[in-house]
Amino acid sequence: MKAEVIASSVKGTVKAPSSKSAMQRYIAGALLAEGITTITSATFCDDTLAAVSIAETLGARIVINNDSIEITGGFNPTGDSIFCGESGLSARMFTSIAALHNRQIVLSGKGSILKRPFDMVEEPLRSLGAEVRSTGGFLPLTIRGPLTGGEVTADGSLSSQFITGLLMALPKVRKNSTIIVKNLASRPYIDLTISVLQKFGVIVGNNNYSLFKINGNQRFRGCSFSAEGDWSGGAFLLTMGAIAGEVTVTGLDRHSAQADCAIIDALNLTGASVDIDENRITVRGGDLSPFEFDIHDCPDLAPPLTVLAMACNGKTILRGAGRLVAKESNRGLTLEETMNSIGGKVRFTGDTIEIEGGSPLTGGTAFSHNDHRIAMALASAGLLCENRVVIEGMECINKSYPGFNDDFKRLGGNLKLI
Repeated sequence: MKAEVIASSVKGTVKAPSSKSAMQRYIAGALLAEGITTITSATFCDDTLAAVSIAETLGARIVINNDSIEITGGFNPTGDSIFCGESGLSARMFTSIAALHNRQIVLSGKGSILKRPFDMVEEPLRSLGAEVRSTGGFLPLTIRGPLTGGEVTADGSLSSQFITGLLMALPKVRKNSTIIVKNLASRPYIDLTISVLQKFGVIVGNNNYSLFKINGNQRFRGCSFSAEGDWSGGAFLLTMGAIAGEVTVTGLDRHSAQADCAIIDALNLTGASVDIDENRITVRGGDLSPFEFDIHDCPDLAPPLTVLAMACNGKTILRGAGRLVAKESNRGLTLEETMNSIGGKVRFTGDTIEIEGGSPLTGGTAFSHNDHRIAMALASAGLLCENRVVIEGMECINKSYPGFNDDFKRLGGNLKLI
């Protein structure tokens, strides 16, 4: 699917979609819970639907009704295989959960997930009593439990997603457990995991993100709550307000544990007008200043921040970009290639992204590399271009934000599928 974007100003109000990071954790917790969990204000992107399918295979009964989902918990695998789609979080998180059972289960996926590393899960899970075998450090992965608990050391430098899986699974084993974590990246995502566990009545001890104490035999209890809005998708909307008009986004919790709420800090550095009022955040543009920002703990902000930087008058530096290599694409290089193809001045140097902003963008044709955040970044950058931008592979937005095109147009953006 191709999309054409023509420069325009934007103005209006949209509601952020629900966070896929939170939704996948909610679904995992509800699977492990006793009783029924009801989640309202939910939206269903591809990654969330992958988690739904996995939870059903692992024993949950799930009913979706418009923007709500009812999950009857009960971990009891009914199949020998789990298909994770392209969801890195679901694949790494549900590996540990599947290992709670003595049934052999094969986890597989498609597309970019097949190129993302899974070797970090093998030794830790073996040390906890599971049998595990990957395909040279990649999916498909075969797992058989049950996990016994105990002490385990895990490397969190590339991703915190496997640590999330251990935090979700180990409260269910008989023994108490200790996770010693080396080089943890994306600490806010661990905060999100711990906050979700608390909703289900499960407590995890956290000693400076390097050691986690988990009591065994804890009970997950079904509950009801409203899904969090997604700061990752909302970041694009707020950025559009800064570069091309005025945008109000509802449904975002300023006190969320989601890492990407850091977009507010970056917007403030540019001098954009940012008004936060209860459940509404309004961003207005102006004469934007370049900035320096560390994205180590919020790597998914690299695409919207790159677009924001191209509208700033001077050189912006994004540090901590090394982890972008193992996203849906090699995202640092992809940002450099795609943004430069429409007239940007972007350079990825390994751990930094340097952007020379302030010059008009020319427009042109660019490929999304089947990376949802690259597709949304290209559409946002199209607001700044002298000529149209044609985005090839726009359908990949369904991974996280299937309503993006509609919301873009609702704000006055000139986008059409061609």
